[in-house]
Amino acid sequence: MASINKLSLSAKIFIAMILGAIAGLALNIAGNPEWSQIWLIDGVFKVVGQIFISLLKMLVVPLVFVSLVCGSSSLSDPKMLGRVGGKTIGLYLLTTAIAVCLALSSAIIFKPGVGAQPISKVDTQIAEATPFTQVLIDMVPTNPVAAMADGQMLPIIFFAVLLGISITLSKEVGVRVASWFNDMNAIIMKLVTLVMGFAPYGVFSLIAILAATSSADSFLALGKYVGLVFAVLFIHALVVYPILFSMLARLSPMKFLFKLRAAVLFAFSTASSNATIPVTLETVEKRIGVSNKVASFTIPLGATINMDGTAIMQGIATGFIAQYYGIDLSMSQYLMVVVMVILASIGTAGVPSVGLVVLAGVLTQVGLPAEGIALILGVDRLLDMTRTVVNITGDSMVTTVVAKSEGELDLDIFDDPKAGVIYDR
Repeated sequence: MASINKLSLSAKIFIAMILGAIAGLALNIAGNPEWSQIWLIDGVFKVVGQIFISLLKMLVVPLVFVSLVCGSSSLSDPKMLGRVGGKTIGLYLLTTAIAVCLALSSAIIFKPGVGAQPISKVDTQIAEATPFTQVLIDMVPTNPVAAMADGQMLPIIFFAVLLGISITLSKEVGVRVASWFNDMNAIIMKLVTLVMGFAPYGVFSLIAILAATSSADSFLALGKYVGLVFAVLFIHALVVYPILFSMLARLSPMKFLFKLRAAVLFAFSTASSNATIPVTLETVEKRIGVSNKVASFTIPLGATINMDGTAIMQGIATGFIAQYYGIDLSMSQYLMVVVMVILASIGTAGVPSVGLVVLAGVLTQVGLPAEGIALILGVDRLLDMTRTVVNITGDSMVTTVVAKSEGELDLDIFDDPKAGVIYDR
């Protein structure tokens, strides 16, 4: 027992994932007997897993709001926020463009939809994606409290930044208010640490449910599509990101990826960029060395507008559905897909399977049947978990690059393999 307690948090989560997969597969192979469905899958596992997700979501709004107010109010030069914002958005759009171009190219070359054997038809209704113009309008909250209650990230970011700048410009009064927010930020970080202690149990339950309820037939029928999505996701995360990181930050991508492991495991188990924000934010600050001034702005923004993993899925899925229906897309239509995916990613909520909502809009724009989404629904959950890993890796990479360019990266922390061990235990 003592040896288990000495394990790092990421090690405990990894062990929990393996044990959860074994338990779930055992139930799956046994045919999910009625008692296991009632008492485990729909009982203990569901309760523990959903409580874990709820705990993470509970932290998101207060953590993002307070941390962002602290970060923006600590800026001695408000112009820095403009520079950070410009660099961050530019890099997010660049990586998303690379992701969707890589996805479309692979779909054209390997043709996953030709000869595909889709699973049985699934009746589903996909909500329409929010128009980009409305996303811009909704960035400015008419009621900040309502935006926080609904968990709308862009309005929360907008209001928190304005409030932080106002605190900076309020001199003596602002100093007192900033001190209160800094104290509150320390308390919320302690709350994050407490919640993380529950993580292995939540991860075990979520993975067990997935393994117990996933159908091997679905993955075999869509094997080419699933394999291609996985391959491009891995290439983007382990080739494209390290190259960009080395070129722009002039730092070791291996150190960066190694320190990100806890956030990666959380992202995989929750399939939600938003739910992973507390872990990602804590990781880039304590383990990688990014200052709160930068991280508090770039990480929540990335969870909202940076969807590289989702863009890869959408690009390949578009090619897959077009090939399945025997529809040849023109070069202008492929370019339309690139533009649509980039624009649609802005303002998209970082919640499970939201990529399907955006995909419906993309398909409609290029004249493909939106009901084609039903062809890939059966395999989307595991792919969603994997693309969320890519999403948060991209958020963290851009955050570190921007921090390095602004002199807001502590290189001693970045180079220290034991940095942040208080958190990672």
